[in-house]
Amino acid sequence: MPGTYAFEDLLLKLSTPFYISLICLEIFITYRSHRVSYGLKDTFTNAALMLINGSIDLLFRAVYVGVLIWFYNMRIVEPIANPYLYWFSLFLFEDLAFYTLHYVDHHSRLFWAVHVTHHSSEHFNLTTGFRSSVFQPLYRFVYFIPLVLVGFNPADIVIMYSLTQIYGIIVHTEYVDKLGWLEYIFVTPSHHRVHHASNIQYLDKNMGMCLIIWDRLFGTFQEEMPSVPPRYGLTKHTETEGLSETVFHEWKEIKKDFEQPIDLKTKLKYLIKAPGWSPDGSRQTSKELQKEILEKGPANEIVI
Repeated sequence: MPGTYAFEDLLLKLSTPFYISLICLEIFITYRSHRVSYGLKDTFTNAALMLINGSIDLLFRAVYVGVLIWFYNMRIVEPIANPYLYWFSLFLFEDLAFYTLHYVDHHSRLFWAVHVTHHSSEHFNLTTGFRSSVFQPLYRFVYFIPLVLVGFNPADIVIMYSLTQIYGIIVHTEYVDKLGWLEYIFVTPSHHRVHHASNIQYLDKNMGMCLIIWDRLFGTFQEEMPSVPPRYGLTKHTETEGLSETVFHEWKEIKKDFEQPIDLKTKLKYLIKAPGWSPDGSRQTSKELQKEILEKGPANEIVI
């Protein structure tokens, strides 16, 4: 896919100065407003995770592209002939595929253990968008298999994902307020602030990359509420802030659960069920916490 690599190289050359300019502007605004939106160590962690993720993606690309090409050759539908309809449809279906991937990442502990790195920062700024789920490239392509089966070229899928990632990064900011009617169609910074918040009301909400319509359709939408300012980071703080702890802390927690005197079926449930699940109810999932807070009333948020 030489054309794809050339396009991605061009995209990198164009987007890098764009990102740097926006980040510098945000840092300047942060400095002027005396807000604590940036931390030096946190920013370096974001950059390191981005580089690790990018390296894994490049090393594994031949494998996942090969798999997608194999399925593309078995496609059940031929590509859409009209190029405008083709690219618009690819945008819609890939955004839906990402929503599905993102939903599973939040609702299965096995995948949450990978994705949790993206949510572990207590800051929310443009560099947070680069705080990657480093091992996600090893399985993300699985969600694109239905797309190649219905006639979307693997190279075009890679290009579209690269393009939509740009939008997915720039919504990581506290300095853009609600955007009127756009809030009904697109994921906005307001929506994504909710997604990164650890407030009980906001957990596992607003999963879309570019479009918020999937969250509205499938019941995972949550408006940012003036009465509930977002509190960023995880519901449970990690013991240290090192890079290794950031990437592997949830795997260590899973290991602790596996070391309990429990049967294989319970161990699998710890792995597959939602984060917070426990056989004796001693811990709670986000849905259980939200149900409890709904019963008690919005003023009685549970502190974990």
